[in-house]
Amino acid sequence: MGKTAIVLGATGLTGRNLLEKLLNDSDYSRIVLFSRSTCGIVDSKITEYLIDVFELDQYKSLFRADVVFCCIGTTQSKTPDKTIYHKIDYGIPVAAANLCAKNNINRFICISALGANSKSKVFYNRTKGEMEAVVLSLNLKYTYLLQPSLITGSRNEFRFGEAIGKVLMDVLSPLFIGKFKKYKPIPSKTIVSAMLWLADHSYALQCIPSENIKEIAKEYDRNRA
Repeated sequence: MGKTAIVLGATGLTGRNLLEKLLNDSDYSRIVLFSRSTCGIVDSKITEYLIDVFELDQYKSLFRADVVFCCIGTTQSKTPDKTIYHKIDYGIPVAAANLCAKNNINRFICISALGANSKSKVFYNRTKGEMEAVVLSLNLKYTYLLQPSLITGSRNEFRFGEAIGKVLMDVLSPLFIGKFKKYKPIPSKTIVSAMLWLADHSYALQCIPSENIKEIAKEYDRNRA
């Protein structure tokens, strides 16, 4: 019997790439999705619950897995209302981590962001930092919070700000050396490889910056080659 994975955010860029990888991974026999809209994929491995994800804590009995991947995230341009933004980027990951604690799921892998800091004056960074602090306080045995820089890849939606940011980052990328190396854009597929490696291994850091994500991904890709 293979493992069961829960994926939150399977309709987004990284979540979608993760789902595709899991479907082709023989180690996983069941993939459980909680989402407000369908992923659009019909597969015997997938069990999909279309719910109000703001009410995730109401689905404790269905929240059973070996590992939980949280790829939930929005942007300030897409969600300008700070209350809703906080409910997405803070509320959903915290609810998922709490369900892990209640249901004895000891492996929680969540995408945060570079610059996450609960003391930051920047709302986005502060929200991510506050989320990290609460998740870590639950003391799940294997908690990993990935802190990528700008995530690149082919999205189903167009985000003007990110498109401009990517162009600028590509132009400036050769300048990102030394202490600035962590700001280089990172492909979503690289993040997925790192998440899958972390699903099977322990790692020294719980909050994992972009450069470390890339190194972990290389290890996963070497082992799967």
